[in-house]
Amino acid sequence: MYRDMNDWTEIRKKVLVGGVSRREILRQTGMHRKTLKKILEHSSPPGYRQQKPRPKKKLGAFLERIGQILKEDLAMPRKQRHTAKRIWERLQEDGFTGGYTIVKDAVRELTQKNQEVFVPLQHLPGEAQVDFGHALAKINGQLRKVAFFVMALPYSDAAFVRAFERECTETFWEGHVRAFEFFKGVPKRITYDNTKVAVSQILGKERRLTPGFLQLKSHYLFDHHFCRVARGNEKGVVEGQVKFTRLNYFVPVPQAGDMAGLNAHLHQRCQDDQQRRLRGQPGTKAQLLLEDQKAFLPLPTTPFEACRKFSTAASSLSLVRFDGNDYSVPVRWAHHPIVAKGYFDRVVLCADGQEVAQHARLWDDEQVCFEPLHYLALLETKPGALDHARPLMGWTLPECFALLRRRLEAERDGEGTREYIKVLRLLEKHALPQLRRAVEQALAVGAITRDAVAQFLYPREDWGATLFSLDGHPHLRHVRVAAPNLAAYTELVGGVA
Repeated sequence: MYRDMNDWTEIRKKVLVGGVSRREILRQTGMHRKTLKKILEHSSPPGYRQQKPRPKKKLGAFLERIGQILKEDLAMPRKQRHTAKRIWERLQEDGFTGGYTIVKDAVRELTQKNQEVFVPLQHLPGEAQVDFGHALAKINGQLRKVAFFVMALPYSDAAFVRAFERECTETFWEGHVRAFEFFKGVPKRITYDNTKVAVSQILGKERRLTPGFLQLKSHYLFDHHFCRVARGNEKGVVEGQVKFTRLNYFVPVPQAGDMAGLNAHLHQRCQDDQQRRLRGQPGTKAQLLLEDQKAFLPLPTTPFEACRKFSTAASSLSLVRFDGNDYSVPVRWAHHPIVAKGYFDRVVLCADGQEVAQHARLWDDEQVCFEPLHYLALLETKPGALDHARPLMGWTLPECFALLRRRLEAERDGEGTREYIKVLRLLEKHALPQLRRAVEQALAVGAITRDAVAQFLYPREDWGATLFSLDGHPHLRHVRVAAPNLAAYTELVGGVA
């Protein structure tokens, strides 16, 4: 009744300032004495104040059961935890007769009590946090999911982002190498989650590290720190940066011709972001990054080779298997030991200490990458397999090559195909545009053998007449050459003049 501030203020003023007695106010207004007491004690209506919690007669016996369900949920995935409605339904099965609302309120109260509270942390210059995220990008017109590596510096909040086909040892290495180059130094301490790329086994508080991570750490000499299991908040800066990257750098979905184009876009966004100043910070990210860099370790003089090496042997099909996919080598290396070096973007195959083949990295499973030139030497000995050779399927050559083959096979019968393969083998040393021009010239003059085509691959000398000059050769002025004796030549050919 007395919630209007005008009435409330007037009553307080009459009694506390004007000296009107409380009995007079009660007589004039007819209010209860407790109401008047409340008005005089409070400068504004205090509203309803519950003195003690209401007893939960129906729910009381089930509160322990609700707490048990919520505790068991902590070990379950978030998407498979109980809702308040599901808890209410389960309680009904156990004989609960109360309504849904009191169960929902109880769940909310218990959940709030169990929520963890965190201590604000002070981050020192020279430290970093690393994580991977995933997002969609349109590469060469195809929408696909990519993994992106993020290294964040908590002190300056500067970040480096690079996209890869997937998260693995090679991309983990390459991300570090590129990030260190981007920041112009090596953070002295880096925090990670328990990724399988770095941790092979968790032994309580200890971690058994993978050989790959130890190689990276030994090269750059930084200290590592791993979060507790399921405690990603311990690297909250990079967790936030992963979310920021996904919402800002991948929305709208970026489009690029290849991964290099996408990474150029991400690199520029990281540089532009350094001009931002976060709330409460004394300067921009770029200015604070200078403090980070002062605390960094220097970059090693030799770069880290971010590749995974694997010793194997080439098969009878002249193929080498690496990471579930097959890559070809020249047939002369079939059945030989091969060292495969897997980078994030390519696979290099080595034998006898030298590189014998290189292919773009395949990321789908059970794929085969052929180089047609690797099989031409074998086809030269087995020309009948030319039209059915799988490594040559889909190999597109200029039209002049098909014309050359038809003419060779028409003029040389069974040897025409072999001669054509010999021409193709010129690609082992010469580029296709050069050989195409040579083939076109050979067809124009009717000289279509392998040796004839090869002559057009080398620059022709000027056969114009030249005069020898004695300038600069004074010692040759005294040389005298006797005239030839033609009679001796006549005798040599049998006396015929």
